[in-house]
Amino acid sequence: MSLALDTLSTSMFLRGLNVLSGLIDRAAESGLDEAVLMEARLAPDMRPFPDQVRMAAFSARSGIARLTGQDWPKTDDAEASLSELKATVALSIAFIEGVEATAFAGGETRRIELRFPGIELNFEGQGYLTSFALPNFYFHLSMAYAILRHLGAPLGKRDFLGQIELIQD
Repeated sequence: MSLALDTLSTSMFLRGLNVLSGLIDRAAESGLDEAVLMEARLAPDMRPFPDQVRMAAFSARSGIARLTGQDWPKTDDAEASLSELKATVALSIAFIEGVEATAFAGGETRRIELRFPGIELNFEGQGYLTSFALPNFYFHLSMAYAILRHLGAPLGKRDFLGQIELIQD
């Protein structure tokens, strides 16, 4: 059995974004000091919690947009509260849910170029999704989860896994 690019990419990004939204809810319910949370990081050279959320949300919507050859909704990356971060995640979910499956036609072989200071990465769509977009997305999602756990938010593995799809007999 093979998975279509649209099914694989949208299902993985939407699953993770819904987990991220739930993590933000749990952080809000936990009583953590929001000002502390907005500066929290696991190591001095890592980006803080809001950046982990932003980068996960950006990775999802830009990943889908690059695979479909379209623009993605931009944010100002200035979210200063949990509710603003949740809105950014919701924006990403809405964008991905609005992309039609037909937009992925040719996405497996679509040329995708990424430029960062000092490096240029060139992919075909399938390689971009599997070797960059999804791993990068899950890295930032994992870091957001880890920061919340580190601060004492009552989270467990099920909070990270999200909705599990089981066979229905």
